[in-house]
Amino acid sequence: MSRRTLIGAGLSLAAIGGIGYGIWPRMDAYRDEVERQRRLLSADPELGDLVRMATLAANGHNTQPWRFRLEDQRIGILPDLGRRTAVVDPDDHHLYVSLGCAAENLVIAAAAAGRGADVAIADGPETRIDIALSATKPAPGPLYGAIPLRQSTRCVYDGQPIPAAEIRLLEAAARQDGVSVLFFTDAAQRDEVLDFVVAGNSAQMDDPAFVQELLDWIRFSPRQAVAKGDGLFSACSGNPVTPDWLGPHLFRAFFRKDAENRKYADQIRSSAGIAVFVGDRDDPAHWIKVGRSFERFSLQATALGIRNAHVNQPTEHLALRPDFAAWIGMPGARPDLVIRFGRANAMPMSLRRPVGEVLA
Repeated sequence: MSRRTLIGAGLSLAAIGGIGYGIWPRMDAYRDEVERQRRLLSADPELGDLVRMATLAANGHNTQPWRFRLEDQRIGILPDLGRRTAVVDPDDHHLYVSLGCAAENLVIAAAAAGRGADVAIADGPETRIDIALSATKPAPGPLYGAIPLRQSTRCVYDGQPIPAAEIRLLEAAARQDGVSVLFFTDAAQRDEVLDFVVAGNSAQMDDPAFVQELLDWIRFSPRQAVAKGDGLFSACSGNPVTPDWLGPHLFRAFFRKDAENRKYADQIRSSAGIAVFVGDRDDPAHWIKVGRSFERFSLQATALGIRNAHVNQPTEHLALRPDFAAWIGMPGARPDLVIRFGRANAMPMSLRRPVGEVLA
């Protein structure tokens, strides 16, 4: 049996199993839950409502590695180390970037609700973010309206360039003390980034621990995605939904290095450009700053109808990182994030856990 025939048989079996196990009707329940979670704030939100908006932020593998501590007009954001991804993120870099993304969402949502937000990063045994709120004039804006719509769009883009004026808006949104953002829009540059991505992806996929960790965070059915409220739902990356029992078997059968590398080639070559985020220092405080910078970039992109997605392999693979830093013209630095961007249709939105589950 050929590979194509085998894939077709597997997907047909998935479809039959999905109908038999009641998966397809559950997509309606999934969409309803997405809509409930991603509504904008009411006129007079509580602190828990601000937390909900914070949880819609970008985060690695959708692990949602955060806890929120509510006090009188103060919100603390703490790492949830039980949700760390030790293989792909052994020093918790992505975890703290995720906390920065959540903090920026919270600041923007608070401003829209008429609350100023003073952000402080507290060092110590456990780096955390403290946000003090105060009364101010409501200031909703395009970034606030983009919070429920922002997503990591993991598909092929339309291949069209982004106008220079919109690139300038992305640059301005990403501006953050302690963070540099570099843009690469030339096709030859994107191909060079692709070389780094393919090298890093190949090394990761040769690591059984990486593959298992990724599999642990994939949700194959709408039922599983709604029940867990976290992880990477197959439909969100354009893959078929399957019964929970079948998904891991198909993943192990067809998740192959060559196919993944071809996918990344199509995705990067169809993108309008690559943005690379680099913190001035390699520590949790600056990783948080990178997260705040990236979240504003992503929200501004969303407001402009521009999609984005992570291709972080050049930063995640330790042996590649110095060469990639030299390639971007910053030898000795630690590149933090590699983001492709361009225009495309939206993909299904991911879910988040209820606010009650993320409170410390």
